Amino acid sequence: MKNSRCVLLFLLFFVGCGGGKSLRESAEVITSEGLTPYMMYLASDSMKGRNTPSPELDSAASYIARVFARSGLKPLGGSYRQQFNLSRVSLGEPNSLSLVRDGKETSFLIKEDFTPFEMTANRAASGPLVFAGYGITAPEFKYDDYAGLDVKGKVVLVLRHEPGEEDSTSAFFGKDATEYSGVGRKAEIAREHGAVALLVMTDPLNHTSLAPRGFPWPSLLRTIPKDALPLTLGGDEESKIPVVHVGKALIEAVFGSVDALKGTQEAIDREMKPRSSTLGGMEVKVQTSTVVVSTPTANVVGFLEGIDPVLKNELVVVGAHYDHVGFKKQHAEGEDYIYNGADDNASGTVALLGVASGLGALPERPRRSILLIAFAGEEKGLLGSEYYVRKPLFPLESTVAMLDIDMVGRNRRDSLSLIATESSPDLGRAAHEMNALVGFKLGDDLLTSGGSDHMTFQKRNIPAIFFHSGLHEDLHKVSDNPDKIDMIKLANASRLVFLTAVRLANDSKHYQYTPKPIKLF
Repeated sequence: MKNSRCVLLFLLFFVGCGGGKSLRESAEVITSEGLTPYMMYLASDSMKGRNTPSPELDSAASYIARVFARSGLKPLGGSYRQQFNLSRVSLGEPNSLSLVRDGKETSFLIKEDFTPFEMTANRAASGPLVFAGYGITAPEFKYDDYAGLDVKGKVVLVLRHEPGEEDSTSAFFGKDATEYSGVGRKAEIAREHGAVALLVMTDPLNHTSLAPRGFPWPSLLRTIPKDALPLTLGGDEESKIPVVHVGKALIEAVFGSVDALKGTQEAIDREMKPRSSTLGGMEVKVQTSTVVVSTPTANVVGFLEGIDPVLKNELVVVGAHYDHVGFKKQHAEGEDYIYNGADDNASGTVALLGVASGLGALPERPRRSILLIAFAGEEKGLLGSEYYVRKPLFPLESTVAMLDIDMVGRNRRDSLSLIATESSPDLGRAAHEMNALVGFKLGDDLLTSGGSDHMTFQKRNIPAIFFHSGLHEDLHKVSDNPDKIDMIKLANASRLVFLTAVRLANDSKHYQYTPKPIKLF
């Protein structure tokens, strides 16, 4: 009863007391009819799938900026755009790998014995070889392959994936992959521990093919389109280390046989304890070469300053990614070839524009400031949100909460999921409280964090939750079209995010954040 009374008092205080328009009435300006033109524009064929980067994404950015301006949100630094550069990376020459063991050097062939990954560096490195299990440091799982292992100035050799990949009882979410299964995360961890290069092996217990696939570089594979190149953040190049996928030849040269490596992997999986070690007498020399072409893109931002003289310096961020995956380059005449991305994530972007209209209709600005951000490059690896947290427009320590909106236009009209509320229970409670004015059946997906932009904020220990309406068969297909979006549900989701944002912005407390395991979709 006490909690219910507190919620009621809150609603009475902020919703409809006194003269003027109430918070409830401000939320009611967010309607399906008002949001439909936004959806029809952003998910239209003319946007050609809003790829990052592309002229169509730039057009979408201009459109979002105009809506922010009409809603009364202000630009920052004289612009609604936070410009940043992306690096389009192609494989250059030379690329080499050799193992020196007891004074004897063995060279390996690119493509046949090793292939660079997309996050590799344009540099050479050498050093003693160290085996670091799965290459994971995961305090939330009480697991660390680097515990007691000095890898500074050394080359690290690790397995792909994570312990117990095919074990439903594994502490790493059973058969569901966590963020630690990705090579990009392993590279980050190796770099943080001081490694000068990373060699990655396919784990032989669960995978029969040990071929070094790495990234499918067009220069190595004639079947790959020449423009199918990876994107990274422009400022990343200097911090990268060589990262390559190695095959059976190197495994046998290091461990003696694939079966020997299988035995080590089986012991790690069985006991959930690292088997890391310095591989005495072995040194690796590796060089990867890349050619980088820089191209600009932008996040789109709209700012509402708070009115409290102290709390206005604190920030609630509401975000959604506005990019999608583009269109098919090769297609038959008359074939639908555009990935319109109506739900992923025109729906979240449209909901964000609804939040903007709600903020513009408030009778009084909230105590804290609110920043709306439409992120570019989410589909390419959370690039826009990663750039923002590296180059924030306000100090990250002043950001008290982040609300992320991604795919909120499909599945049951009366249901919506809140993801990551176990890490940020205060934000989950706030959303549930404000849902009294909306009426969703809210589900808390406690541990699943998905793969959206809130994750970059969580990694900086900023409380964040993720509004989501579930996966469906049209995800990343040309059939994700506007006519399949439930605009009534989308408008209700936008209202709930708006109400939650204002609820948090009118608060004065700071919210709990407890890092929890992140399970990928």
